[in-house]
Amino acid sequence: MTFTPALFAGKTALVTGGTQGIGGAIARQLAAMGAQVIAAGLPPFAEDEFTGSGITLAELNVASSASVEALLAGVSQLDILINCAGIIKRGAEHDLEVFEQVIAVNLTGTMRVSSAARPLLKQSQGCIVNLASMLSFFGGGLVPGYSASKGGIAQLTKSLAIAYAIDGIRVNAVAPGWIATPLTQALQDDPARAGPILQRTPLGRWGTPADVANVTAFLCTPAASFMTGTVVPVDGGYLIS
Repeated sequence: MTFTPALFAGKTALVTGGTQGIGGAIARQLAAMGAQVIAAGLPPFAEDEFTGSGITLAELNVASSASVEALLAGVSQLDILINCAGIIKRGAEHDLEVFEQVIAVNLTGTMRVSSAARPLLKQSQGCIVNLASMLSFFGGGLVPGYSASKGGIAQLTKSLAIAYAIDGIRVNAVAPGWIATPLTQALQDDPARAGPILQRTPLGRWGTPADVANVTAFLCTPAASFMTGTVVPVDGGYLIS
């Protein structure tokens, strides 16, 4: 019964970073389960990819309090918040300004949206799912900002789970591994780089956005009603090998 089409009927979900990639897959999964979904991000939007989905596209800059407040001002009910907005600047994050930009979007942006959405989620006793990463668990020499932000997401998830429990709000996170998206296309196309990744991954394949979306949706269902403060790897076993 966990993935019945009408499970989220009457519920509203906000997916930041929901206009593409993993966020887009999560938005579609929640909509397929009956939720009214707002997929928010920075334009331009690939609107054709959402035609017929019933998903509402909205502009949102998670690094701006004014932008977050403006979006939520038009939302009267919120049951599910997915914090998926994020950036990565491989090789450039040792520059302090770039480092701070990545932290501002990935980590501070997650806190900003969660804090602003808390009153609405309290009314519905809803849930939050944050997007962590396998880099929440180990470092990345080319991406110190991204790695720091995702390590922070893991600890923020645990901290907000404690703080928001009094409001009946559950807070969890998923930690994707190597997922086949446009951001990893260069790696997928390079046998010298893709080979070691697949060799270390016990399940022997790249993950898909749908793999992450399925686990994210599960964390929003009644089946996960006694789960909070968890960081769930979705990595084909990469972390354990």
